[in-house]
Amino acid sequence: MAAHNQTITTLHNLLNYDAGKFTSAEAQLQQILPEWINKAGSIKLKNTLQRYLDFIGTHVQNIEGFFEEEKISSISLTNRIMHAYIEETQEKLSHCADTKVRDACLLACIQAINHFKISMYGTATAYANAVGMEKQAAIFHEAEINEKQIDDRLSQLAEHDVNMEARTTIVLPR
Repeated sequence: MAAHNQTITTLHNLLNYDAGKFTSAEAQLQQILPEWINKAGSIKLKNTLQRYLDFIGTHVQNIEGFFEEEKISSISLTNRIMHAYIEETQEKLSHCADTKVRDACLLACIQAINHFKISMYGTATAYANAVGMEKQAAIFHEAEINEKQIDDRLSQLAEHDVNMEARTTIVLPR
């Protein structure tokens, strides 16, 4: 069953369809995140983003297990929302001339992506619980918890470090 050709007639079908979108979103983020880690100037931000990349790897593994259990053999979906977030982040970063401001920009963009994923995994958890798929609900809930942990860490970094550093940036005329 190719998820992109699937007709959605039940909440279970919708969960399977959305899970295909999760995989695409995670793969897209997994591909670009190392580049963004390299662009970060703050060691704390780099470390947090590396931890996030590790979580994403775990999410991908768990979702692949979900596909095996659901006997979903072909996932060829793209996640246009994640693609838009990545493009927007790339564009914004290209305009940041100062490392500290770029860190603040990157952190905010990652946090927007993170909020999208919290919603995505929370909805999947609710769907899985509603159709009696407790094991799968636990997988999605764990991913949601991971996303919330990263969100909390990013918020702390923004408030107590990255934004404070960016605020004190001095731009010298060329």
